[in-house]
Amino acid sequence: MPQISNAYYRTSVKALVLGEDGTFLLAKAESGKWDLPGGGLDWGEEPQDGIVREIREEMGLETLFVAEHPSYFLACLAKLGWVNNVLYITQLKHLDFVPSDECIEIRFFSIDDAKKVPLFSNVKKFLELYNPNNHN
Repeated sequence: MPQISNAYYRTSVKALVLGEDGTFLLAKAESGKWDLPGGGLDWGEEPQDGIVREIREEMGLETLFVAEHPSYFLACLAKLGWVNNVLYITQLKHLDFVPSDECIEIRFFSIDDAKKVPLFSNVKKFLELYNPNNHN
């Protein structure tokens, strides 16, 4: 079988933590840009386990629930190449996060408020697809 060039994608799992009135949680990186909580999936790791690990490592938070199936799938060009972002509805035990290099602040945003702050490309793409009415 011939090789397919440029077929490599990094897989990133993201937590879609929903708040009231259609808001969602974003995490601010040291760069000043906002992102959905989560990160790169380790080799052989299940997506739900990756979300739990990333939230614990980057935010010091405990996860109560990660959905069995993803809610969104986004392919985005990042600094180092293409990344598949797979978003899962997630519930957290609390929001008393521990700041780290990858997360200096967390906040719930509406779609309109999120458009007013610096965002990573995956969040911009998410905003094009997100409909709070689909998550009642």
